[in-house]
Amino acid sequence: MLILIHSETNQRTIAQNLGRSEYSYYFVLKEYRPVLERLGRVVEVSDPDTEVDALYLDAQARGEDCVFLSFSPPHRTPVHLACPTLPVFAWEFSTIPNEPFDGEPRNDWRTVLKACGAAITHSSYTVDAVHAAMGAEYPIVAVPAPVWDRFAARGSALKTEVPPKQFRLRLKGLLVDSRQLDLRAFGPAHLRRGKGIDFAAPVQERELLLDGVVYSSVFNPCDGRKNWEDMLSAFCVSFREVEDATLVLKLTHFDAEEALTDLLHHLYKNQPYRCRIVLIHGYLADADYEQLVQATRYVVNTSYGEGQCLPLMEFMSCGKPAVAPRTTAMIDYLDADNAFLIDSTDELTAWPHDPRKAFRTLRYITDWASLCRAYRASYAVAKNDAVRYRQMSEHAVASLQTFCSQAMAEQRLRGFFTQLAAARAAAVAEAPPA
Repeated sequence: MLILIHSETNQRTIAQNLGRSEYSYYFVLKEYRPVLERLGRVVEVSDPDTEVDALYLDAQARGEDCVFLSFSPPHRTPVHLACPTLPVFAWEFSTIPNEPFDGEPRNDWRTVLKACGAAITHSSYTVDAVHAAMGAEYPIVAVPAPVWDRFAARGSALKTEVPPKQFRLRLKGLLVDSRQLDLRAFGPAHLRRGKGIDFAAPVQERELLLDGVVYSSVFNPCDGRKNWEDMLSAFCVSFREVEDATLVLKLTHFDAEEALTDLLHHLYKNQPYRCRIVLIHGYLADADYEQLVQATRYVVNTSYGEGQCLPLMEFMSCGKPAVAPRTTAMIDYLDADNAFLIDSTDELTAWPHDPRKAFRTLRYITDWASLCRAYRASYAVAKNDAVRYRQMSEHAVASLQTFCSQAMAEQRLRGFFTQLAAARAAAVAEAPPA
């Protein structure tokens, strides 16, 4: 079987595309690839319009099955190709776009899903949303990005070492430490003392020392779905008098000033606090990312919804319990044994790519008081209940193995491709003679 794959962001463009629309599809493609290579011959294409059908026709001439996996949301998935095409997409809202807008018929995802005949997504929540729009018999399978094997292996290696009391990380980029920065530079205009940070300065290698109870989160601060404002304010209030509580925010965005400016203002607004807030904008080599994971006691998510949330899955695969809401894709892998769950309520919102901003779907709002309780309870466990923390850590690893291991992904994809091949064969057999 020939499996063609494509995402609009690729290895050459990922650096300048961090934080831009749909950039994370490249990371999903990378995680899928080793599994797809067990199922067939994989070719990554740069230009679907010029490459896919030529490769498909060659495969047909050899009698080889061929499928094109477009790692993209349906409204950016081509529907004009002769090659069978499947969108591989993430989605975190209660309904899929079911009406055309902005002059683009593909914005009605039903049009694309009908043309493709099947799809791949990453959670049971999205499968349910698609079935609500397309009917319960529509062929769609939930296959999360299979990150477990790589990160569980890292977690096992870390457990064999004696954990140090202090962790040392090196990074290239901007490092903001609430204990070392005059935050008045980011307050109201009449209080500001200079610029505070020179965003145009050359990138330098920096060192970060972490200790105490560390909470970490990895996200794009310009993505309005991430709701980092609640994450930060609740942390500052919950640990206002706690010096050994640290929140590390690893920011993924191509523009440091755009990524940091609003966050810095919120650091100012939430004063006073004795806890520590660290912002990282820059590159972490694998060894230093592993050090961040090892230093972390809890991974945090306070988003309005997730299509799957790769960083949350990665940290949990390493045995780090979560502080997070059990909504959207997170329903599939969070529970009270591997996370301190945050309450939430739903509210009307718009599909993110709809310029009309018309209310057509739901997102999930964090209960701020519940978040504060989760922070305090998790801190108490980290400090005083080593047995429960170890049990939560072990359950996180086991839960994520069931959710996003390569073995699970291979099983689901193999079964799905077999199902589609059987449906195509049946359709050909039932077709009237030409």
